Amino acid sequence: MQNQDNPTPDNRAVQDDDEINLMDLVLVLAKHNRFIIKLTASVAVLAVAISLIMPNIYTAKTVILPPQQSSSTASMLMSQLGGLASLAGGAAGIKSPNELHIGMLKSRTVADKMMELRKAGEPGKLMYMRGRYSSTSTELLYGTLPKVWGTGNYFSHSALCAEAEKMGPGLTQGFYGYRDYDLGNTNCLVAWGCDPLSSNRMVPNMMNQFPAIVKRGTVIAVDPRLSNVAAKAHEWLPINPGTDGALAGAIAHVLLTEGLWNREFVGDFKDGKNLFVAGQTVDEAAFVEKETYGLVKWWNLELKGQTAAWGEKETLIPAAQIVRVARAMGKAAPKVVVWMGPGAAMHPRGTYSAMAVHALNGLLGSIDVEGGVWQSPSGPPLAAFPKADAYVDDIAKAGSKGKKLDGRGAKDMPAMMGAKPGSGVVTNNVANGMLKDPGAAKVFISSWSNFNFSCTGADRWDKAMAKVPFFVHMVPNASEMTMFADIVLPSTFNSAEGWSIITNMANGHAYATIQQGAVKRLWDVKQEETEVMWLLAEKLKAKGFPNLFDYYSKEFKDPETGKAPTTALEFSEIAAKMSSAPIWMPKEPLKGDAPIAGWADFKKKGMFSGAKYSLKKGWGGKFATATKKFEFYSETLKKGLLEHAKKY
Repeated sequence: MQNQDNPTPDNRAVQDDDEINLMDLVLVLAKHNRFIIKLTASVAVLAVAISLIMPNIYTAKTVILPPQQSSSTASMLMSQLGGLASLAGGAAGIKSPNELHIGMLKSRTVADKMMELRKAGEPGKLMYMRGRYSSTSTELLYGTLPKVWGTGNYFSHSALCAEAEKMGPGLTQGFYGYRDYDLGNTNCLVAWGCDPLSSNRMVPNMMNQFPAIVKRGTVIAVDPRLSNVAAKAHEWLPINPGTDGALAGAIAHVLLTEGLWNREFVGDFKDGKNLFVAGQTVDEAAFVEKETYGLVKWWNLELKGQTAAWGEKETLIPAAQIVRVARAMGKAAPKVVVWMGPGAAMHPRGTYSAMAVHALNGLLGSIDVEGGVWQSPSGPPLAAFPKADAYVDDIAKAGSKGKKLDGRGAKDMPAMMGAKPGSGVVTNNVANGMLKDPGAAKVFISSWSNFNFSCTGADRWDKAMAKVPFFVHMVPNASEMTMFADIVLPSTFNSAEGWSIITNMANGHAYATIQQGAVKRLWDVKQEETEVMWLLAEKLKAKGFPNLFDYYSKEFKDPETGKAPTTALEFSEIAAKMSSAPIWMPKEPLKGDAPIAGWADFKKKGMFSGAKYSLKKGWGGKFATATKKFEFYSETLKKGLLEHAKKY
């Protein structure tokens, strides 16, 4: 019998034939190396391509851990909230993990919470606050939801933005709005409380015009901060914050005592002799004004003692620099732009600072002239949305009459936008109202806002938000305010993802531009003023309140096809088409750019500019003030304050 452990020579030959020779494999691979490399690369490229075109699939997993009964666990849970623990726990009335998880399990939708208010006869306890918004489609949320639903508690961010600044031109020349500036022709630019090189409504235009202004004229920056404009200015005045009115008064004093005011606009003394002498009262009858009112009153009441030396003590700006700057402004007049920004007015008594700063434009005669300060140009025509009156029921009418939480019109809060008591919003006072009456806002909806960061006294907002039972935040990014939200609804980044029509101005032209879905949305985001409103209206109708959805679905029709919207996205686009229809399907030729040939052409071109601004609009007794003049002594403000005083 053959021993297998000791193979014979014949067996060894067979085994040698069966063995795999590594060198043979290497030779085979080397022989076909190009084919193998090409095949591998092709498969890799194909795999990458397939992965890129496949739809994104996400898996979300939520684990609710059974709460423990021990107080130590409750303490641990609340400690995870950090500094918000006392606010969150106290506000929600949650004292243990049990209550926390029960609250989570009982959470409802926005429509559910709103319907609870309506069934309880409390529609007015819905509150809406807007931050940044579209100039047109905001009417479908801010203008429609409170009216049709029935609440008076809806507030804009405007008082944090520019309302006090607008009071300057409003209470002097009757224009409550943003000004335009003739940068191409001005010889003196005064950037007061702003940095238009980095932040204004047309930064590229300012960047384009600025170098020429520096070369041909004088640039003056009034700002505590060394801003971009200040760094390049001929004169930087790092003012003591909050003393803008004092600086404006000191500059006005120099302009008057040195005879540098613009006589074409303001007027002159009857005998031509300058009677403006520091510390001395002037007879009002001695001065004959042209387009202005109350210059001598202003001097006698305020300016006669506000010398450059006095201004230095108040503002910390050297008296010599105040005189030098005033002379430069007077020399360049009337081609002077005093560009006032929020920094000059957004502080206590900011209205009076704004009036004093804007009054310099009046003294220099730069109102509505070449190289000066203009009102907003008349823009391209836009269509108003259909009225919603027919969809406002008796419950909504009653709910809308409730007292507003911002306290406007109260004895200590005249809030006189347009010089009408109680007509302006007091955004930052809403937090005080919420703290005084915690039950006044049971459902709070806000969009594109972060009042817990942007308001002074932000701790008040933290405390107020912690007391709100149900808060919905519609924002493109999370913020301090979002931390208090029960539901977060991610918003579109509207310049590239949402539909709307925006209006603006520059270089003497007003224009309308279209925001459209220029990029594919990466996430599940919705335009807050149109898409979210449509979806919310659908839910409310399903739960017994059809008014809002009926308004959106019945009153809105595509201007081209006449079709009504059937989805949120269709509603958003149709709203944009309706508001801009007078531009791309006008009833008569428009002044301005070349005609737009339909909606598709408007989408392609993106904007339409109106006709050039016409100068001297208010001259000749046409200013929208109580005296029809540019008012250094504001009879317009006086009239409003007297009306307010009669109530108290």
